[in-house]
Amino acid sequence: MKKIQAGILFGALAGFIDILPMLAQKLSWDANLSAFLMWVAVGFLVSISDLKINGVFKGLLIAFLVLLPAAILIGAKEPFSLIPIMVMTIILGSAVGFAIERFDGR
Repeated sequence: MKKIQAGILFGALAGFIDILPMLAQKLSWDANLSAFLMWVAVGFLVSISDLKINGVFKGLLIAFLVLLPAAILIGAKEPFSLIPIMVMTIILGSAVGFAIERFDGR
């Protein structure tokens, strides 16, 4: 259970980091909430996943899989906004995977 709690905590931390620039841009509350909750879900899924791959890659894979449906919708309306979203997903996804792997002691 502690690993799940750590996953949710690291995901919430990543979500907070992700929404800081969004708050500065004064984006809508639903966009901020969606981004924050995506990272909480990613942290949870990384923590319960039994994939036998490096934590960094696990975090990247799960983060991009969770992002994919929203990225399709975002890309249809604002394709250039996908660039910073992808950059943040690479950075935060790998960081969440790394942190959860380190917490687990592997």
